[in-house]
Amino acid sequence: MFDDTRPIFLQLADRLASDILRGTYAEGEQVPSTNELAAYMRINPATAGKALNLLVDREILYKRRGIGMFVADGAKARIANERQRGFVESYVRPMLAEARELGLDTAQLVRLIESEEDPGRLGPAESDAGVRARP
Repeated sequence: MFDDTRPIFLQLADRLASDILRGTYAEGEQVPSTNELAAYMRINPATAGKALNLLVDREILYKRRGIGMFVADGAKARIANERQRGFVESYVRPMLAEARELGLDTAQLVRLIESEEDPGRLGPAESDAGVRARP
């Protein structure tokens, strides 16, 4: 359920954000309470509360005093934007740097990505010729 690589509250916050992104919880919809999350996940309620409060701080959730936590308007777009920035930083920039090292131009890199998405798209001759490093 959780791994040892990161604190549990961060993993839980990420899981809830993913649920919002997938539409499990719609904007304006109530999310499980601290105690419900703690019981379901078998974690300390303080840990569950810390995850929910992190999402409140990121303006993904908002509190309605005495009622619970709800998904904020625009939360899905905020999560998508955060994830996209992280994706660019963690994957796209390193990939571009490696492509430069290999002498691949943008068109060659795009063909490589497309061929991985649809392995049958490029024939053997085309894939060998299309992805050569520049001299």
